[in-house]
Amino acid sequence: MTDRGPRRELASKIAGDVVLSDDPGATIRKWRTDFDVPQTALADELDISASVVSDYESGRRQSPGIGVVRRIVTGLLDIDEARGGEHLRQYARLLSMGFEGEVVRDLREYPTPVRLGVFYDAIDATEIVGGTGDTVAGHTVINSIEAIVRLSTEEFYRLYGQSTNRALVFTGVSNGEGALVALRVFTQTPTAVVLHGLDTEDLWEHAPALARADGFSLAVTDGDLETMLDALGGMT
Repeated sequence: MTDRGPRRELASKIAGDVVLSDDPGATIRKWRTDFDVPQTALADELDISASVVSDYESGRRQSPGIGVVRRIVTGLLDIDEARGGEHLRQYARLLSMGFEGEVVRDLREYPTPVRLGVFYDAIDATEIVGGTGDTVAGHTVINSIEAIVRLSTEEFYRLYGQSTNRALVFTGVSNGEGALVALRVFTQTPTAVVLHGLDTEDLWEHAPALARADGFSLAVTDGDLETMLDALGGMT
């Protein structure tokens, strides 16, 4: 990649997450799996044995110093670039749209529309209300609290990416009231809204009525967040 800005930004974010983590090894493992890099591939890139990587991730080896963290981060980014730079491009896109990782966890457009049922199956979501559309052309995963507190009206519109024919997935919800009320402020309506972290019993009682009034599909899912993000990464 010719633009080194996004690489530097992402490298700083990963390194900061590891250094400030209460469990640096688990944070290294989290980023390695996010990049879909096996321990053996990272070990080969760093010219060390896979057991050393495993020892750091499991905590059997003393917490890595900044020099080791720098090598690991560089290795992950070099592997990603060698594969075509998918993660770097994704991060660069979020930066170009003015979003931080604390607000938007993922924003993607699909090469071809995906049937909504297939999308829901991928993230183990249960549809509560059907909408007017049956496909989505992309998704945005949003930290609901951070988005409501920090985003301006203009920035909120950017969550739609290239098209409103997408699924907005809100994380960090308690019953979905805040996210759904925030959506009512805007004239653009997504094809689908997914509330992550709750089941049907926890859903705000007025949520189905709002979804029907605005014509979007409403679904809930309570699976692991990182597992859901991995599944969404496979949609493209």
